[in-house]
Amino acid sequence: MARLLRAPTYLFLTRQANRVLNSYQTIRCMSAGLDGDFDAAKERLNTLTEEPGNDVKLRIYALFKQATIGENTSKKPGTFNFVGQAKWTAWSSLGKMTQDEAKSEYVKLVDELAGQEVADTTNTETSNSEYKNLIVTQENKITTITLNRPTRKNALTVEMYEEIIVALNTAAKDSSTIAVITGTGDYYCSGNDLENFKNINPSNMNQIATDSGDLLRRYVSAYIDFPKPLIAAINGPAIGVSVTVLGLFDVVFASDNATFSTPFSSLGQSPEGCASYTFPKIMGHAKACEMIMFNKKIDAQEALSSGLVTKVFPQDSFQTSVASALKEIVDLPAKSLLYSKALMRGPELEQLHKTNIAECDRLIERWQSDDCANAIMKFFAGKEKH
Repeated sequence: MARLLRAPTYLFLTRQANRVLNSYQTIRCMSAGLDGDFDAAKERLNTLTEEPGNDVKLRIYALFKQATIGENTSKKPGTFNFVGQAKWTAWSSLGKMTQDEAKSEYVKLVDELAGQEVADTTNTETSNSEYKNLIVTQENKITTITLNRPTRKNALTVEMYEEIIVALNTAAKDSSTIAVITGTGDYYCSGNDLENFKNINPSNMNQIATDSGDLLRRYVSAYIDFPKPLIAAINGPAIGVSVTVLGLFDVVFASDNATFSTPFSSLGQSPEGCASYTFPKIMGHAKACEMIMFNKKIDAQEALSSGLVTKVFPQDSFQTSVASALKEIVDLPAKSLLYSKALMRGPELEQLHKTNIAECDRLIERWQSDDCANAIMKFFAGKEKH
């Protein structure tokens, strides 16, 4: 065939063929290089000493899924599966980004994290990085605050207290009609993380107790002063302060596998969350004493009959049942809900704040007492045996 072509034409076609072959080889080399960089970035991510904020973790998740699978064509998780929805939305937001583009972005993001672990992050993707232990979403006129320490049964740390205060204060001013608090995993919340008590220096105990009392006062005040309907979705067992503040909620939905426990006496402590005022008012003096003084744990049905819980749903349909109930609430006129709550809460605001202060003052004393220290030591000793 070469003899049928004039020399210049043959030379031209040969050069074009070589260019195509070289381009193909270059693309293959680049692709192999990108795959190597991507694999290295996956390994590097596991070596980071500082855990990224939730927004960044969602971005990393989305890029990884896009890089390894491609465009998100999966079904959106259920309305009340907040973690699943956040992941699904993050992945879907990448649209038709190619897998190679996603790999490149993934490598770039991991490189930035590795190089800026100590520096303060100013990237817009981490602008909400103060929520390291929460997932906060706003959708369909509902602000949802999800406690997100499932490996620790959503136990509350000092940092987590501060985050919830910020989240509640922000939700009070946003465009949502209601706010919902729930938990990730099998537990709603296991109360205070007692690991916080392990390494306290006794010489600083008075200052630590005073600071902790002030934090608790501010935390409970955020519930007392919250102006919108506040709803708890108790997805599993609830312990301690996560139970006592329920008297400050307007609606409490519970899964039928939820339990409610306030083991203050067994830990040498006393109630908080205004429970010394709200519990006798809600369930009567005798039932309140059983929980607050004598450490009685109650199940969802008993909590319902006592007035602590508004409605109980089966665990296997809890998310969808709560979602339906929330839709009915947010369809009501927002101003009417706001003003109705103000009229009901207004007359007892002063009493609630007085109770909060008194409870925190008593706890500051309790935390420094021998019986509290001995009870916590006994708790850890029993824990270590198991």
